[in-house]
Amino acid sequence: MAPTIPHHLDESRTFVPVRIALLTVSDTRDASNDTSGDILAARIAEAGHVLAARAILRDDQAHIAAQLRAWIGDPQIDAVISTGGTGLTGRDVTVEAFRSVFEKEIDGFSVIFHQISYEKIGTSTLQSRACAGVAKGTYLFALPGSPGAVKDGWDGILKWQLDIRHRPCNFVEIMPRLTET
Repeated sequence: MAPTIPHHLDESRTFVPVRIALLTVSDTRDASNDTSGDILAARIAEAGHVLAARAILRDDQAHIAAQLRAWIGDPQIDAVISTGGTGLTGRDVTVEAFRSVFEKEIDGFSVIFHQISYEKIGTSTLQSRACAGVAKGTYLFALPGSPGAVKDGWDGILKWQLDIRHRPCNFVEIMPRLTET
């Protein structure tokens, strides 16, 4: 069993809300049954962040990439979190859409996600291709579609890395530098 890593929040720092767009990728979900999307929306709000946009798209790589590009181009969106479409079936194309817009991939995101997931579902975590990256100053995170997986991704990684008070470092404090050349 992996050791529990403590998360330290520096309460002397002022919290900075992140403006997050939420994308559900599914051929079967709609607003009435988007359980994983609802879980993420609730956690985003509970953490004090802003749900800047929300959409549900079918498993179509071109449409997913187009939505990502639109949100990347929106100065009112700092990060995008998606749920769904990260598996191994022919319809699972979220990762391909994300990677088509990444300027840089955050390789460690997948590693840490799988470490957290392994503690709960063992080797079944291999069936997920969770990934993350950056494009034009916007963070992009693709989580699997199950409620457990979005809880793992948020509670184990994003809750902390999207909080400027998290020490020793976090994604928020480097946001102003993501577009430097």
